[in-house]
Amino acid sequence: MHYLNEQNIFIFLVQVFILLGLARGLGEIFRKWKQPSLTAEILVGIILGPTILGRFWPSLYQTIFPVDVIQQNMLETVAWIGVLLLLLQTGLDVDFSSAWRQRGDALKIALADIIVPMVIAFVPAFLLPDRYLADPERRMVFSLFMATVMTISAMPIAARALHDMKLSKTDLGFLIMSALSVNDIIGWVLFTLVLGFFTQAGLSPVKILFIAGSTVGFAILCLTIGRNLTNRVITKIKEKKMPQTGVSLTFICLLGLICGAITQKIGIHALFGFFIAGIMAGSARALTENVRQIISQMVYAVFVPLFFVNIGLKVDFLKSFDIFLVLLISVIGVGGRFLGAWFGVNLTRLPRSNRLSVAIAHTPGGAMEIVVGLLALEYNLITEPVFVAIVFGAVLSSVILGPWFSYSIRRRKEVSVLEYFSKRYLIADMKPDERDKVIEQLCALAGNQEEMPEADDITKAVLAREQTMGTAIGEGIAVPHARLSGIKQPLVFFGRSAKGVEWNSPDGKPVYLIFLILTPEDDYDTQVQILGFIARAMKEEQTRTAIIKSPDEGQLWPLLQNIFGSHHIQKNPDVQN
Repeated sequence: MHYLNEQNIFIFLVQVFILLGLARGLGEIFRKWKQPSLTAEILVGIILGPTILGRFWPSLYQTIFPVDVIQQNMLETVAWIGVLLLLLQTGLDVDFSSAWRQRGDALKIALADIIVPMVIAFVPAFLLPDRYLADPERRMVFSLFMATVMTISAMPIAARALHDMKLSKTDLGFLIMSALSVNDIIGWVLFTLVLGFFTQAGLSPVKILFIAGSTVGFAILCLTIGRNLTNRVITKIKEKKMPQTGVSLTFICLLGLICGAITQKIGIHALFGFFIAGIMAGSARALTENVRQIISQMVYAVFVPLFFVNIGLKVDFLKSFDIFLVLLISVIGVGGRFLGAWFGVNLTRLPRSNRLSVAIAHTPGGAMEIVVGLLALEYNLITEPVFVAIVFGAVLSSVILGPWFSYSIRRRKEVSVLEYFSKRYLIADMKPDERDKVIEQLCALAGNQEEMPEADDITKAVLAREQTMGTAIGEGIAVPHARLSGIKQPLVFFGRSAKGVEWNSPDGKPVYLIFLILTPEDDYDTQVQILGFIARAMKEEQTRTAIIKSPDEGQLWPLLQNIFGSHHIQKNPDVQN
């Protein structure tokens, strides 16, 4: 029997201190450069692993990372906890209910973004020379895996890009995330099936049917009955006033463990179970945005960096670097996902100005592509050069997303809130202290304007959109909105609450400033521009404070005119006073 000694614990603590400190430090620098932190985390692993430190200073490398099974297993265990929690967190980000409501357009985009990349990737993977394959006799399984891995998009990377562009609460952002949610669910089912077939040697037709049927059946059971039961449990936790974050986090982790154990027993990987558990928990309406943010921060602050750093410690990236493979996998990955999403979005009625943005948002492989690549490497389904190419392709696709997506948004016509806003659309002192009542008051104001639908119809549309995805963006601001068939042009209404309103904000803060955005039914573009404009204008704390402290409507309206007018001029230097 092996026991940990003091030296094992000491080295483990030193390893975690160095890896986590450097990964988080460099990750924050990369975030300021608008680049994904996983790039920094993998880079730290490459520098400290056999690629750099092990090659040029082997004695120091052996001191920090000794060749000892117990020592290696300690770090490996923490890394695997990280990847399990990463899949759990990814599932939490999947809003299954919202995706189901958007199943028409979202399903078209997601299915196209799976079928097209698979077709594009399968042929070149099948034609690769034998030297790139771990087992040339299993070329078909390898090709199926490569086709599958090229379909999985990095939803967290896309969500970050939407957040940075202030578009996460728009209908465009909602459609993108819904389509990515469906893509993730179908993609992970396909991948786990391929992996399950590979790891179960000598499968009979009956066994294949059992694995496939059990996987699909388990997913359906979890997304129906399991989702409802999970919602009830989390609702009870909230009603009983238990410590919301702690108890909820424990329950979600237990859910992941049991689902992971079940999927592992079925014959597919436990990661799929954690992913499904995250979806079940993420669909619970009682799980507040603040709790979700705390869970996400815990996962990404400690465990995820250690997992991606550990990847760099496993593989010699210089030794296994093959420029042909890197270019091939990068091109078919980015190109296949882009073409798939582009084909799918053109099957929808989405305005042409939004289609490029939707297609670009589906291009990054990111963390998920690396995770499935690592699993394939662990099971000897792929070689190290193929894995290194997958990592480079995933990082490259994540790095280019931000500038590429920003370009697609900047191509739109710049708008100003003042074009659709007037003093008559302003309530300086809102009395209600409940979200729905505040929305009703603003909708009543909108309904009183000329050539507008009835206030009740506006209220129903706005509340329905709010139930689908909350519109609080943090820092005391909410932007409820709806697209209506009965209006001819966009309109913006504003309400200020002195007491603050509970709105399930991501930062847990009450909402004081409410902007109601109403646009024609087929107008996605202007809604995106208005919401982004408001978010940019309100980003400074002194601006928000000045609006909140403005004594009355007489001073509030000129202040808003000045804020939105000067911001428009700043963004558009050619606009004259």
